[in-house]
Amino acid sequence: MAKRPSTPTLEVIARYNVCPPPNSAVPTSLPLTFFDIPWLFFSPTQTLFFYEYPNPTCHFLSTTLPTLTHSLKLTLQHFFALAGTVVLPPDSSAATPQISYDHGNYVTLVAAESKGDFFHLSGNHQRCVDDFYPLLPPLPSSFAAASKTKQEIPLLSIQITIFSNSGLCIAFSCHHVAADARTFNNFIKTWASISRDPCFLIKAPPFYDRTVVKDSYGLHSTFLNQWSNKKSSLAIGSNNNITTVLNVPESEMVRATFLMSPAHMEKLKQWIISRCNLTNKPHIPCLSPYNLTSSFIWVCLIKAQGKVSGKLFGKKASYFGFNAGGIIRLDYPIPTCYFGNCIGFARCMAIESELCGEDGMIVAANAIGNKIKELNEAMFKGAENWISDWEVFYGGDESNHVLVMGSPKVDLYDTDFGWGRPNKIEEISIDNYANAISFTESRQVKGGIEVGLALPKAKMDAFTSFFTQEGEEWKRGAHRDTTRKVLEYL
Repeated sequence: MAKRPSTPTLEVIARYNVCPPPNSAVPTSLPLTFFDIPWLFFSPTQTLFFYEYPNPTCHFLSTTLPTLTHSLKLTLQHFFALAGTVVLPPDSSAATPQISYDHGNYVTLVAAESKGDFFHLSGNHQRCVDDFYPLLPPLPSSFAAASKTKQEIPLLSIQITIFSNSGLCIAFSCHHVAADARTFNNFIKTWASISRDPCFLIKAPPFYDRTVVKDSYGLHSTFLNQWSNKKSSLAIGSNNNITTVLNVPESEMVRATFLMSPAHMEKLKQWIISRCNLTNKPHIPCLSPYNLTSSFIWVCLIKAQGKVSGKLFGKKASYFGFNAGGIIRLDYPIPTCYFGNCIGFARCMAIESELCGEDGMIVAANAIGNKIKELNEAMFKGAENWISDWEVFYGGDESNHVLVMGSPKVDLYDTDFGWGRPNKIEEISIDNYANAISFTESRQVKGGIEVGLALPKAKMDAFTSFFTQEGEEWKRGAHRDTTRKVLEYL
């Protein structure tokens, strides 16, 4: 088991209902677009920002907390929709779910104090996942099943936890149906800027006009029908997720972060190119840092799964899922400050035994690269299957599929509330999936990617072994046939 301090205690200090300033926002209804509807099937994104804060709790309560609360209020006059709700129509209604803001809507802000070890929690090493859950603000985890009356689900809640004389954690629970990473980044950067300078003027306020999204392929009705057919299986509540809960006690799950450096990526890239030349294989498309990192993590996770299960690698398919930004791929313009989702769903496949063979990196990179190329050329090819394709990622711990959350292109580490850049950013919602990983730009290494994982202890140890061993071989340029080494573990 990962080394951990004694179970930390947390005390709630205060609760606030933070509204936009009076008369600063008018009641608004935003229909969900086809980009938004698939996210009705997902539990909230849960992101933690850890900041060093060498001040006592009394200083936080008298100075910092009032500033954060007031600046949040000012920020919500622009991002007022986040104070609203998702309105789910009655089961008998043909109406579309929508985001609604009205006077009196608010964002719940919880202030708390923890006796835990700030520097332990904000590290990269293995830590028990259940140590992080007290830091999360409450928010209904998924959208409700059929009801005779309409239901209104809050979109955002925030918790700020003080670790006296050491640090702060600002935690967000936000339903992805309201905002993709780009929109969320615009919100949190605006809040941080106003917190540093109350006179800060936002240059590009959120753009709320949903008519800029063109549904040329009839995806809205397709996705809405799929939502209507499946929503009866969804359950609302803080402990009920739409995903299959892993058959592993939380106390046996650990979280860790791994760094993919540009030097590591370049070694991988050059080996792939050389290997393709040597074997007369076509060159891999889109050998970007994202693809190289994804491919390496995919291979290491499948090998770790095999080591822990003790099963030989066969012809079983392994799927790799990720999101693709839409703004740069659409053939019509959408403002970068558009409020809402503008990302597509992507899924590619490879065979387990091929991923773990000598050319496993080539197999993985080719699958991901070709999918990225396809998205660049025709983003909506097969888009009617976005929802059904992603059902494979809801499996339990024996699943051999991998799902990526987050993006290294969103500069979250530049979020400065006045205490400098975050020490660490953690994506907690990956805990809901068997092999989910989070991508964040590296805080320490320019061009690097931080990869976050939450796995059972045995699988994390196996993954760490493969990541470290093979990473060292790539750096030395001495990568050999990996099949034999994998079989030695079994």
